[in-house]
Amino acid sequence: MTVYIIMISYLGFTFWGSLWGVSKKEATPESYFLADRNLSTLRLFFTILATNFSAFYFLGFAGEGYKIGFVHYLMMSMGTAFASISFFIIGIPAWHLGKKYGHITPTELIYGQTGSRPLALLFSIVMIVFTLPYLALQIIGGGYILENITGGDISYALAIILLTVFTIAYVIIGGMESVAKTDLKQGILVILFMTLAVLWIGSELGGIQVANQKAYELVPDLFSIHGGGDAYDVKRWISFLIFWIFCIPMFPQLFMRFYIAKDVEHLKKSALLYAFIPLVISILPVMIGIWGHLSFPGLEGKASDQILPMMLVEHSQDWFAAIVMTGAIAAFMSTLDSQLLALSTMLTRDFYIPFAREKPSFKKEVFIGRVMVGLLALIGLLISFNPFDTIFDMGKMAFSGLAILFPIAFWSIYKTLRNSFWPMLAIIISILILFGFYYGWIDKKICLGFESFLVVILASFSISSLGYKKRPR
Repeated sequence: MTVYIIMISYLGFTFWGSLWGVSKKEATPESYFLADRNLSTLRLFFTILATNFSAFYFLGFAGEGYKIGFVHYLMMSMGTAFASISFFIIGIPAWHLGKKYGHITPTELIYGQTGSRPLALLFSIVMIVFTLPYLALQIIGGGYILENITGGDISYALAIILLTVFTIAYVIIGGMESVAKTDLKQGILVILFMTLAVLWIGSELGGIQVANQKAYELVPDLFSIHGGGDAYDVKRWISFLIFWIFCIPMFPQLFMRFYIAKDVEHLKKSALLYAFIPLVISILPVMIGIWGHLSFPGLEGKASDQILPMMLVEHSQDWFAAIVMTGAIAAFMSTLDSQLLALSTMLTRDFYIPFAREKPSFKKEVFIGRVMVGLLALIGLLISFNPFDTIFDMGKMAFSGLAILFPIAFWSIYKTLRNSFWPMLAIIISILILFGFYYGWIDKKICLGFESFLVVILASFSISSLGYKKRPR
């Protein structure tokens, strides 16, 4: 009963506080979808952080820590720090263009810069399709945790249904304003809870130093620079450090956050925080994942993704485990709501409004967006019933597909479109190459030891460049 009281109280406090007063604001596209473009540094940073980490952070990092060790922390934290470069390459120009022309979706920027509706629509379709697995990943993570902390009283299937319905209601009511308010609180609480979880579990295992020593004696590979099973050689290291720069800004929920900064200085400061904070917090779930070998040796596949809630249930009081894991669920929902809002905005503004017989009113536009939220959430729920092997694999597929779009955004911002055929061909061929590697149709030996997604990104860059020319001054 204690677990349920904590869950209901925590979620109620977190989300009711974020919705308070939001419904009193005028329902316009910019207020509902972009919080009136008025976020200052702290709120902007935490909404960017919360929308990008969530289930991938809580469960994916711990699961990869269990499988390959501390090298996952180094790869993810350094890669995320490098990814902040994209805030300056893509984010700042996007802010200026959004402010000048009133762009709300990423696709509107592409269309505004190129004038090609087919290219913009293809860009939008790919962005939506490859975001859906990452959207489903949040539902999956919440389902795993809810099933774990209730001891199976709430099954995985029931858990993902409950969380999806709750998130639909919350996003439909509040829009971006409530999302941003929630992300600020959730970001602070997530860092606090994860820190306390490491301290508590470490204490139960004899102290952090003792726990690390025991884990090292049991699985020394997890402490090597190449990780368990030599997971990361030099070429794989280079691959992932480059990869995050191209994929992270292409998530629609993050791209749209480039628009919502109060001014460009707030965006720059948020980029600097984004480069630094992950270096501090990424170690926490990875460390718990490594310690998982002391209590739950021999986990494989999807089972390793549940090591964080398993360790909390095993080594802490029920009430503490409930608080941390309910905080994790709320963090997943903070990402899920951002993704639902971003994708519903794109479906409304990129596919409905341009082809509507008459321009809809602001009220109708927001209403359509809310309907799309429900539709997208149901698609994510269906995907959640049959997830990939691991959370990291699911995220990697989503990231790879979105990275294909980076060259299109880059060329469209800095050059003039000559012919839309080439960037559209680049997207199609790159997707075929991506699936070719994934399903084994293309031998990965051609990558010369580097990750296959670099070949995909290179193909997108080189082919799409043929369709652009130098912008006249």
